[in-house]
Amino acid sequence: MTTRATRSPRRRTVVALAVVLVVLSAFVVRLVDIQVVNAREHVDDSEQFATGAKTTLYGARGEIVDDNGVVLASSTTLYDVQIDPMLAAQGAVQTDASGNAMTDADGKNIMTPWTDVAPKIAAITGQSTADVEKIVSDALAENSASRFAYVKRYVSTEEYRALAALKLPFLTFPLHPARAYPDGAVAGNLIGFVGSDGDPLEGLESLQNSCLQATDGSLTYQRGADGVIIPGTEVEKPAVNGGTLKLTIDSDLQWFMQQLISEETARYQADWGGIIVMEAKTGKIRALAETNTVDPNDPGASDPDNRASRLLRVSYEPGSTFKPVTAATVIEQGGLTPTSTVETPDRIQFPNGAVINDSESHPTQNLTLTGGLVESSNVAMSQFGAQVPAETRYDYLKRFGVGDGTALNWSGEPTGEIRDASTWDNQTFYTTTFGQAFTVTPTQVTSLFQTIANGGVRMPAQLVESCTNPDGTVVTPTLPAPVQVIKPQTAAEVSQMLENVYAQGTLADDIKIPGYRLAVKTGTAQIPDGHGGYKDNLFMTSLAGYAPADDPQYVVLTLFNEPKTNTMSSANRSVFKKAMTQVLTHYRVMPSGSDTPLLPVTQ
Repeated sequence: MTTRATRSPRRRTVVALAVVLVVLSAFVVRLVDIQVVNAREHVDDSEQFATGAKTTLYGARGEIVDDNGVVLASSTTLYDVQIDPMLAAQGAVQTDASGNAMTDADGKNIMTPWTDVAPKIAAITGQSTADVEKIVSDALAENSASRFAYVKRYVSTEEYRALAALKLPFLTFPLHPARAYPDGAVAGNLIGFVGSDGDPLEGLESLQNSCLQATDGSLTYQRGADGVIIPGTEVEKPAVNGGTLKLTIDSDLQWFMQQLISEETARYQADWGGIIVMEAKTGKIRALAETNTVDPNDPGASDPDNRASRLLRVSYEPGSTFKPVTAATVIEQGGLTPTSTVETPDRIQFPNGAVINDSESHPTQNLTLTGGLVESSNVAMSQFGAQVPAETRYDYLKRFGVGDGTALNWSGEPTGEIRDASTWDNQTFYTTTFGQAFTVTPTQVTSLFQTIANGGVRMPAQLVESCTNPDGTVVTPTLPAPVQVIKPQTAAEVSQMLENVYAQGTLADDIKIPGYRLAVKTGTAQIPDGHGGYKDNLFMTSLAGYAPADDPQYVVLTLFNEPKTNTMSSANRSVFKKAMTQVLTHYRVMPSGSDTPLLPVTQ
C-alpha cells in the first residue's frame, strides 16, 4: 500500500525530471536557432571578434635560358619587413638560449623596451634608428590600435635571416618575388628587365610576358584578436609558376661579341656599334650584340638611351649592302649574267637629268655585273638596274622584306620604308639600285644575306626557340613560312659574285680567314641630317657576309654608327674578321675544300 511518505519522493523525482526536460528543450531550441535559423547573423557577429586575413602566395616568374639551357634570367626571393606597431611599442620579450621567455621573480615576462630594439633592426636594414622608431610612432599616431606597417620592402635573404634571428614576434617577413640575371649585361639588350614591382618593362621580359608571367595564389584564414590563426579556417589557392623561355641566342658567343664590339667601337670612336650572327639555313639569331648594353640587375645605372636595343629599333638607308638585290633582279628579269657589261665612268648624267657619282674618281671602265659589285660602283649598278622597270625592282625589294618588318615583332622595331615605284622621281629611279631612297633595319640586311646564302629562301628571323609551360607542354612560336625569293640558280650566281667581292676587291688581305671561302659586301650609308639632306662625312658603315661560301653556315653583320677615326666601311674589316673567325671556331665549322672561282671584273 502506497503511503503519503512514499508518494512524496516519487513526485519530487518526476517534477525534477520535468524541469530538466524543459531546460534541455530550451537549450535544443536555442541551439537550433543559433546554428540553423539565424546562423548567418551569428557568423557575422563572430567576425567582429575574429579578424579575416589574406596572404598572397607568389608564383615564380619563369626562367629565360639560352639555346644551351644556360640561365639568363631567373626568379629569386626578396622579403618585405612588416611590423605590428601596437605589439612593438610594448617591447620584446627576452628569451633564454633555448628560446624560452624569461620571467622575473613574480613570474612576469622580462621585456626589452622598443627603444632598445629599434637600433638592432636599423643596423640590419641600413636605416637610422630614428627612422625605424618613427615608422611605429607614426602608425600609432594615426591609429592607436595599428597592427600593420612596413619597416622596409624588398630586403635580401641575408637581411631577412639577420632580422629573423632577433626573434621579434612583432616582425613578419612575407616573401616578395624578384628577378636575378646571373650573367649581368650579357644579352641585356634582348632580355630587358622588370621593375621593382615585378612588372616587365623592356625586352623579352615584356614581349614574352605571357610565357614568363606567374599566377599568384592566396591563403585566406581567420584569426583572433591576439593574432593567432583559428584552426580550420585556412583556404589555400595555389600559385602557378611561369613558363621557361628558351632563346636562340648562344650566351657564350653573345658575351664574346659584346666584348668585341665594345672594343672596336671605342677604337673607331663611333657613337655605337653592333654585330648580328644568324644561322644561314634557319634564320635563328645566335648573337645580337651592341655597345652600352644594360645590366638588367641594375637598369637605373644605365643611361635611358642604353636600356633597350638600338640594333632592333634603328632603320637606315643600307647603301651598297643592298646592291646584291639589284644584281639578282637584273639576272632574273633583265636576262643579264655575272659577265654582262656597262661602260662605267665615275660620274654619269642620265637622259632624265639624274646624276649619279661613284665614291672615288676613276677612269672609265667596262665593268661586268660582277665588277659593279667588286668595285661597288653606283654608276655601274644604276645602269644595270635601269634595264628593268621600276615596278619590277620595287617588287624584288619587297620580296627581300623591305618595308615589311621582320618576324621578331620587337616593340618599336621599324618596318623599313619604301615608296611605291609609281612615286619615284628621276633621281630615286636610279638611287634605289644602290641602297638609297629606302630604309631597312640591321636584321633585314642580315636576312638579305641569309636568303642568298640559303639558295634564295628567306627564313624568318628568330630569337625565341620555345616556351615550356609549367605543365611541361612546349609551345613554339608561330612564324611566317619560308619564302623562295629568288631562284636557287640566281642565288648561286649572286653568291659567287659576292665571293669575288672578297677575293678580288680590297678586302681580301684584311678579312682573310685561312681555309675558308667568304662572300661579303660592304656598305657606307649616308645619314639624314634632319633637314632634307645628309650629314657631312658621317656614315653608318657596315660589312655583311657569310661563310663558308661554298656551304654557307653563318651570316655576320657588323656596323658602326658615325665612326670618327675611319668614316668608311673599311672600319668594319677588323671587327668582321674577328667576329666571323670566332663564329667558325665556336661552332667548329669545317674549312672549305676549294678556292673561289674568279669571275671577270672588266672586259
